[in-house]
Amino acid sequence: MAQHGTLGVAVIGTGKMGADHVRRLNEVTSGARVAAVVDVDAERVKRIADGIEGCSAHTDPSAAMAADGVDAVLIASPGPAHEAALLTAFEYDLPVLCEKPLTPGSVSALRVLEAEQKLGHRRVQVGFMRRYDTEYAKLKSLLATGQLGRPLMLHNRHRNVATPPGFTSAMLINDSVVHEMDITRWLLEQEITAVTVLKPTPSGNAPEGLQDPQFVLFETDGGAVVDVEINVNCGFGYQVQAEVVCERGTARIGDGHALVTNMAGRWGGTIAQDFVERFEDAYDRQMQAWVDATRRGEVTGPSAWDGYATAAVCEAGVRAQTEGGRVEVELIERPAFYS
Repeated sequence: MAQHGTLGVAVIGTGKMGADHVRRLNEVTSGARVAAVVDVDAERVKRIADGIEGCSAHTDPSAAMAADGVDAVLIASPGPAHEAALLTAFEYDLPVLCEKPLTPGSVSALRVLEAEQKLGHRRVQVGFMRRYDTEYAKLKSLLATGQLGRPLMLHNRHRNVATPPGFTSAMLINDSVVHEMDITRWLLEQEITAVTVLKPTPSGNAPEGLQDPQFVLFETDGGAVVDVEINVNCGFGYQVQAEVVCERGTARIGDGHALVTNMAGRWGGTIAQDFVERFEDAYDRQMQAWVDATRRGEVTGPSAWDGYATAAVCEAGVRAQTEGGRVEVELIERPAFYS
């Protein structure tokens, strides 16, 4: 895709995230347009396509990828459908932005890695949007200067107002803590080698059968220790906070003090109510970075290796959750292709 050309994107999956990405591509991102939309719900996908000039509607991802004007693919369908869509995109040699997870398990993720390596060039960016958040980016830049010395510990807090119906204890790891897994690997530039999960008495806010909150502990191959408070029925808001403890100092993000009010004898601010609100800017930045890189003929951002590595850590996390104790992460040696 030449730098001056407009990138035609096929969006696969038009649920909450997919529909938001369609809006983002249409209204926020420069240099791109929605050329095709795909969903199992034929009526819904037709309604969306009818509102976008030059956009075709499909129920089959392969047909969308073959449609006129499609230069790239955005996968926002449920995780179990990702592998098939990724492998089809490879057949068309199309660049892909794939919402997490890359695939729901490490074995299927390995198949994606092998298929991408057979292409001989990277095609996949995984949607770990926190890497594009301004606060996380500042923290990453600060660590890179070495001013604080070697990172020793990383404390994380991840809180949601409430969980939707059907949310399971395993989803605490696979849908929520997965973000801390990726951000730990990115900030520290270390792989996670073991996971331990501790479970206090469940909160009275948690639905029957959901073990919430939990305390998740990571060990890394660089000797750092990382903890995550995951608390998905806190009741008061959506918070993501991180504090890195280094040899010569500490740094913290996520306090949400951008706006502080003083009124009626009180001071304070507001707390975001969901991840879309908290990370809207990060999603916008992620999309623009993907479009810009794709138009240059490059693939940047979180790779398929990052998707595989987090899938392996998730599996260890769920085992630690269900079996108790410390569970080691099983990772293959990182291929030079992803170095």
